[in-house]
Amino acid sequence: MAGSSNTSLIGQPVPRVDVWDKASAEYKYTNDVAPKGMLHAKLVTSTYAHAVLKSVDTTEAWKVPGVRAIVTGDVFPYHIGPILADRPPLAVGKVRYFGEPIAIVVADKEHQAKQASERVRVSYDSLPVVNSPYDAFQKLKGTIHEQSGQYTKIVESVHPVPGTHIANHIKIRKGDVENAWNTCTCVVEQTYSFNVSDHAALEPRCARVQILQNGQVIVHSTTQSPFSIKKVFNQFFNIDVGKVIVHAAMLGGAFGGKGTIQLEPLAYLASQAVRGRLVSLAYEREEDICTAPGRVGLQATVKLGTDGNGRLRAAKITFYFDGGAYSDQAAGITRAAAIDCTGPYDIANVWCDSYCLYTNHPYGTSFRGYGHPELTFAMDRTMDVLARKLGMDPLELRAKNLLKPGDSTPTQVVLTKSNIGDVKACLARAQELLQWDQGQRVEMPDGTIRAKGVACFWKTSTTPPNGQAGAILTFDADGSVNLNVATVEFGQGTKTALTQILAEKLRMDLHKIRVTIEVDTAYNPHEWRTVASTGTFLAGRAVIQAADDAIRQLKRTAAIVLQCAEEDLDYGDGKVFVKDNPSFYVEYGEIALGYKYPSGHAVMGQVIGRGKYIQKHLTGMDEKTGFGKPGPWWSVGVQGVEVAWNPRDGQYRILKAVTVLDGGTIINVGTATQQMRGGMFMGLSYASCETLQFDAMGRVQNPQLRTYKVLRFGEQPDEYMVDFVQTPCIDGPFGARGIGEYGVIGMPAALANSLSVAVGVDLNHLPLTPEAIWRARRGRE
Repeated sequence: MAGSSNTSLIGQPVPRVDVWDKASAEYKYTNDVAPKGMLHAKLVTSTYAHAVLKSVDTTEAWKVPGVRAIVTGDVFPYHIGPILADRPPLAVGKVRYFGEPIAIVVADKEHQAKQASERVRVSYDSLPVVNSPYDAFQKLKGTIHEQSGQYTKIVESVHPVPGTHIANHIKIRKGDVENAWNTCTCVVEQTYSFNVSDHAALEPRCARVQILQNGQVIVHSTTQSPFSIKKVFNQFFNIDVGKVIVHAAMLGGAFGGKGTIQLEPLAYLASQAVRGRLVSLAYEREEDICTAPGRVGLQATVKLGTDGNGRLRAAKITFYFDGGAYSDQAAGITRAAAIDCTGPYDIANVWCDSYCLYTNHPYGTSFRGYGHPELTFAMDRTMDVLARKLGMDPLELRAKNLLKPGDSTPTQVVLTKSNIGDVKACLARAQELLQWDQGQRVEMPDGTIRAKGVACFWKTSTTPPNGQAGAILTFDADGSVNLNVATVEFGQGTKTALTQILAEKLRMDLHKIRVTIEVDTAYNPHEWRTVASTGTFLAGRAVIQAADDAIRQLKRTAAIVLQCAEEDLDYGDGKVFVKDNPSFYVEYGEIALGYKYPSGHAVMGQVIGRGKYIQKHLTGMDEKTGFGKPGPWWSVGVQGVEVAWNPRDGQYRILKAVTVLDGGTIINVGTATQQMRGGMFMGLSYASCETLQFDAMGRVQNPQLRTYKVLRFGEQPDEYMVDFVQTPCIDGPFGARGIGEYGVIGMPAALANSLSVAVGVDLNHLPLTPEAIWRARRGRE
C-alpha cells in the first residue's frame, strides 16, 4: 500500500494531484468565471517610452455607453514598490516606458471599456530615451527619476545612488583582489549582453477586486504572492491586513512574473471609483508583454585570473542590470546575482559591483532563476575562454576549481556537505551523458559541425530572514486527512510533493489525503510567497511539523483507548498499534474525532495538526563588503548542450540537452524530471531567439506572440537527458532542497559555449540567432 510503513513514497513518480481536474477542464482559472454584475476595466497606456504628460483628455471616452469611471494618476499620486517605492500605479507627471498605465476606464462590458480607452486623448512632450543599462550607467545625471533620492526604502538591503540612474548598487569585496592579480599567470576579460524578454506564460495576468460595505477588500488574482498583496494594500492604501482577503486559483504558468504586485492596486483603484463594485482587469497579450513587467536584461564584464596550474586566484565582475523604468524586483535580482557572482567556483579574491539601472524599458521583475541564468552565462562563458587560453579541457578547468565543503562563498559563508551538495559528481555524470570523451568538436561527412558545451551553476534562495510557511491538518471521521497550505500551484507540482511528504510521515495511503488547490488567505495559514524554489522546502517543513503534532494527538488518544503508555505505541497503515503486539490497535478513523466509549463517554476530540517553519540563521549583507548569510543552501548542477551547426547557411539544431542536478533528496522524480525538461526548453528558447526589440525611441516592436519569437514545436532538442545526484540537506524535508528554477540556469551558457566551439568565434551576446552568429563571424573576419 502506498505510504505504508514498508514502502517509501519519497522519490516515487506519483501522479500529480491536480492531473484529472486539469485534463478534464474541470478546474477554473481566475478569468474563466464572470459573476453577474461584474464591471470591466481597461488601461490607457503610453505610446512613448519617455515623455512629459501634458494632458489626459477623457471627454470622448465618457460618451461611450456603459462607462462608469475613468481613473487617472492624480487619484493616487504616490509611489509603491516591493523593495524601493519608486513607481506610481498610474503615471503622474511623466511616463517612463512604452506601455506604462496612464488611466483606467471602467465600464459595464469589456468591449465598452476597450472602446472608451481608445478614445482617451493623451498629449506628450517627448524626452530623451535611455535604451541600455550601460548607457544609463555612463550618464552622470539621472534623467528618468530626478527625485530618486526621495524614494522610500521598503527593505534595508537596497542602496540607490541619488541623482543617477542607479536604483541599487551591491558590492562584494572578498580577499585582496588587487594583489591577487600579481600572482596570476593567465588573465582573461570578456564583455557580455543578455537580452530583455517576456515570461510568455500561457495565462495572461488578471485581477479582480471588490470592496465590501464592512471594509473588507476581496481580491482574486493570478498571483504567486497572495499574502504579499495583503501587505501591499496595508502599506500603501492603509487597509488593515486582516480586511484584505486574497484568492489565488491555479495559475496557467508564472515563471516569477506573477510574484510581483501590479494589477491588484490598479483593480483596487478601479473598484474604489465605482463605490466598491467588483471590477475585473485582465491583460490582453500585448499588455502582458509591454505593460506588465518582464525579465531583466544584462550587460556584464568578467575578468578572471589563474595561476600556472589553472587554479582561479582572482575575479573582477561588473553587472549592469537593465531594471527598466522602475526597480521592482530588479533591485533584488541585482543583489541575488552579486551573492552568487562567481558561480560554483572557489575563488579566494573577488571584487563584484552589481548595479540595477533605470532605463526606458518595461520594468524588470522576478524570472525563473532570479538573475542566475544571466550571471552563469557571463561567468561560464569566461571559463571556456580561460580554458582555451590555458590550453586546458573546459571540464578539467571546471573540475579543478569547483566549490566543496570547507570553501567559502562570495559573501563568505562557509560551505558544508549539507548546504552545497556535490557539484563535482554532477560534472562527472554530465560528462558521461554528453559522451564528452568522444570529442568536443567533430566535423561530420555532410559538412555540419557537431559541438558540445557545458555550464556549471548554483543558486541560493534569497528569502527574507523571516520567510516562512504554515500547515494545518484536519482529520475526518474515516481517517482521511485534509492538508491546508498556502502554496500556489502553477504547474510545478508542489502540492503533489507536499501530499507525498505528508503520506510518508503519517505512513498512510496517499489517496486518503486531500489538498485544496486554490489559496484563500482567510482560510490558509500564512506563507511568504511561492517563489525562489522554496515551496517544497518551507511548506514541506511545516507539513512535517504538523504531521508530528497530529501523530502526538493520535498516540495520546490511542493510549487511552488501548490502556497503555504513549511511548509503547507506533503507527502505520492508518492504525496506531502496540509495538510489541501489533494485533492490539485502533484505526485512525476511530480516533480522528476523539473516541466515544460504548457508555457514551467521549475523550480528546478532533485531531488537528499544526505546523510552521521559518528560515533560520539568515542575515543581511554588509553594505561595503557583502559579508553575510543571505540564503539557507545552494542547489548545484551541470548542464550541457550538443549542437549541429551548418557553416553553409548558419543554421543550427540542438541535438541534446543535459541536466544533472544535486537538489538534495528528490521528492517526486517524475515531476522533478519534467521541471528540468521544461526549464531546459525555456533557457534554450530565450538564449536562441527570445528578445524584446526596441526602436531608437524605446518602443517595443514585437508586442505579440506572432512577432515575439519563442522556440516552436520541432525546434526543441532531439533528446533531453536528466539525472540527479542526491546529497541530502539536513534542514530540508526528508533532505530536499529547492529545484524549481534550476533547469533554466545553465542553458544559455551551455548553448553559447557549444556554438562558440562549433563556429570558432566567441558568442557573448544573446539571443544566438543565425543572423547574430553570422554577424559575429563577419566581425571577426
